[in-house]
Amino acid sequence: MMGNVVNLSEARHKTEVKAADLMDLAEYGKVRKQKRAELVPLKKARRVPIGPHATFYFESYETMWLQIHEMLFIEKGGPDQIPDELAAYNPLIPKGRDLSATLMFEIDDEKLRKSVLGRLGGVEETIFLKFGDHEIQARAETDVDRTTADGKASSVQFIHFDFTDDQAAAFKDFDGDVMLGIRHENYPHMTLLSADTKATLGADLV
Repeated sequence: MMGNVVNLSEARHKTEVKAADLMDLAEYGKVRKQKRAELVPLKKARRVPIGPHATFYFESYETMWLQIHEMLFIEKGGPDQIPDELAAYNPLIPKGRDLSATLMFEIDDEKLRKSVLGRLGGVEETIFLKFGDHEIQARAETDVDRTTADGKASSVQFIHFDFTDDQAAAFKDFDGDVMLGIRHENYPHMTLLSADTKATLGADLV
């Protein structure tokens, strides 16, 4: 890993974290607090709660760069850990014609968490983004099956919204309401994106 301190503000529109982009972990430890603080405003615009338990965290090169460093720093697996972390998190970086999100069902109470997730099998297939005359059905990551055979959903889902060229152009120019929703029969919730979130996500589409 390289020892240079990375300026994340200059990383816009990168679509892949490479091994050469990673800092030496000793150096990262020195600036870890600073790097985490730098991403607070960015993460705020990318966080979209929906309903009582679910939150979408729309990802970017910057958020995945930080996540990879955090995994390496905490788990201390050394160079052998790097390929696995890159393979796990690079697919979540938008590639210019998609938006990517980590969907988390965050429920502190264990009994309630089991009850809610036990009734949400297939939730990853019911997510949509709607603006104007366009509706984009989410595509779930297929790395693992996030609904069990008995119909229980994982508390963490990885989601993509794939745009055509026309849809991307329309989204960037659209000045009306943008709706993010889940149509699952046991979690039917929708929310409107804030202006800051819409602008941030529009910049992901290049």
